[in-house]
Amino acid sequence: MQTNSDDMYNKFKDYDFADAKPVEKIPALAKLQAESGGKSRITMRVDNTILAAFKARAALTGGSYQNMMNEALKQFLQGKALEDVVRQTIQQELHSSR
Repeated sequence: MQTNSDDMYNKFKDYDFADAKPVEKIPALAKLQAESGGKSRITMRVDNTILAAFKARAALTGGSYQNMMNEALKQFLQGKALEDVVRQTIQQELHSSR
């Protein structure tokens, strides 16, 4: 038996969503989702080595590789190079250890 500590999972685990409509087919929900500024599901092809590297890093940190990829894309759009992120992180760590 698989257990899950996610409250939302536990709340809805016994519901049958087999006949549920996708959000985009219900105008009020689609509008609400668009207004909330959430995330969108996409299909994207990436190199296997890139995906494996993100998954490995996520496994080491206990995070989500999708969140890590999203953060990397945000940093790219903000013009942050990897060196800048590493430099900033090291500076923060050095400053907090004093």
